[in-house]
Amino acid sequence: MDLIILNEGMYHLIPATKTMFAGAMIPEVVDCFSLCDILREKLATYFPDINKYVMKDGSGLFYGCMCE
Repeated sequence: MDLIILNEGMYHLIPATKTMFAGAMIPEVVDCFSLCDILREKLATYFPDINKYVMKDGSGLFYGCMCE
């Protein structure tokens, strides 16, 4: 699974790692989209005035995940 991040006008695919999930509550039965939601909640903050998720570390906008 890769995260899709928009940074300075370019989309980047960032591979998801085990450390990204550290401390997250992961249910027994999950699919790729559920894991994407977990990472979105952990790594990004929603701003309703711009209707976008912004990465908490300032690395860009969270657009979603690409599941393989």
